[in-house]
Amino acid sequence: MIKYTSVNQVSIDDFLVPQGKRLNPNNRWIKLAKIVPWDELSKVYFKKMSHKMGRKSISPRIILGTVIIKHMKSLSDEDTIEEIRENPYMQYFLGLREYTYDQIFTPSLFVTIRKRLGEREFRYLIEKIVSTTEAVIARQKEQKKKKQSDTDDDNGNKGHLIVDATVAPADIKYPTDLDLLNQGREKSETIIDLLWEPKPDETKPRTYRRKARSEYLSIAKTRKKNKKNLRKAIGKQLRYLRRNLQTIERMLDEKSACPFPLDHKHQRLYWIIQELYRQQKEMYDNQKHTTMNRIVSISQPHVRPIVRGKAGKDVEFGAKISLSLVNGSCYLHKISFEAYNESIDLKGQIEEYKSKYGFYPSTVSADQIYGTHENRQHMKSVGINFTGVSLGRPKQLTDELKARLKEKKKKRRERVKVEGKFGEGKRKYQLDLIMAKRSDTGISWIGSVFFVMDIAYLLRVIFLFFFEMVDFYSRIVRKIESGQKVGLDSQYCQLKLATF
Repeated sequence: MIKYTSVNQVSIDDFLVPQGKRLNPNNRWIKLAKIVPWDELSKVYFKKMSHKMGRKSISPRIILGTVIIKHMKSLSDEDTIEEIRENPYMQYFLGLREYTYDQIFTPSLFVTIRKRLGEREFRYLIEKIVSTTEAVIARQKEQKKKKQSDTDDDNGNKGHLIVDATVAPADIKYPTDLDLLNQGREKSETIIDLLWEPKPDETKPRTYRRKARSEYLSIAKTRKKNKKNLRKAIGKQLRYLRRNLQTIERMLDEKSACPFPLDHKHQRLYWIIQELYRQQKEMYDNQKHTTMNRIVSISQPHVRPIVRGKAGKDVEFGAKISLSLVNGSCYLHKISFEAYNESIDLKGQIEEYKSKYGFYPSTVSADQIYGTHENRQHMKSVGINFTGVSLGRPKQLTDELKARLKEKKKKRRERVKVEGKFGEGKRKYQLDLIMAKRSDTGISWIGSVFFVMDIAYLLRVIFLFFFEMVDFYSRIVRKIESGQKVGLDSQYCQLKLATF
């Protein structure tokens, strides 16, 4: 039987570290630092900087590098800074000249970074990374002496465009009418406490907060809520909230001669509570559960319910994202917190493809919701093949038609690639829960996720090419050692050697 022998932890002074050891050149952060086009990306961030005189700004490479590390490692803002402090490879990736244990900046600066880099900036950053990836892929295809997999069709169209949409869930509690009214009532009581000034001859306005809280909990804690009792509880909370709003209006009227007594934060909160009350009162009176621009979170009033119809997720709460996938790289087309039909994006995505590449795609793969009559007519007018199921009565099958349907079905299956991108972002790069509170910072969070995903794809492309080259040379060495003829074109071998 093996016995465990306890070993005391040595002191930090006695812990041995290799002196003068260099960084490993095969580390992923060192390889990634060489392929990222830092100069092009830094120009985007420089445009968002203030031109006024002030303290020296932090290097854009450090700013963008920390965003890449944060989503690559799926870390919080604080953990990202700590990880960089402890890792010399990450510091090399950020462009530092020597290792330092000091913070590169405070974690709170991440909020300012998200405010500066919006959807337009991240779309430009993504285009720069995608152009770098396409240049690498084109160079690899040239070295392999292979033709493009997507050949020109009769109309001069080329390429395969895959489009789809998803929802990035926001970090909010699942909304119910009763919970929202209770939160609104508590916020209104906070505003009343701020407005009330103790005076000898006046008493504080009554809010019945204890009674309202007790009545809310009596329903909220029940396991199965009866519709009749739930509606009764919602009506009570509406009346409590209405009373508080009337009290706030009266108190504000008494202070009309003075500067507005509420700061911006509580003034905005007051507006949100008023709109919340109006929406809930409308749904209560009409006995329905839908309304225009419905508020589902007081802290994030820009978030809307988006009906998806997915298994286990009929409704999601967050931003709707429209994405285009070309040759493995993803383009952000649209980010919206309002619910809309994604089929209206298809024309814009096709025109964006043409503006980037100079020609239309030969094939478009998309979900069946994109196959509207208008979209099909537009694609037919520019010579694009749509892989969706054809409308109308099935045609009589011939050998030629069977071959075309087989090819169409094969292209349709490639739509799963965009679903894989969504899964990759939600599982690995923090797209499954947007931890930003504002609408602009939430959009920046989403943009940074797809920016990092394109960088990760570029890294995979380069590593795949590296392993292919290693396999290529190992096969040549084995043939030479066994006395076989290599039988390769001399120019092809020279091109391989030059690139390797």
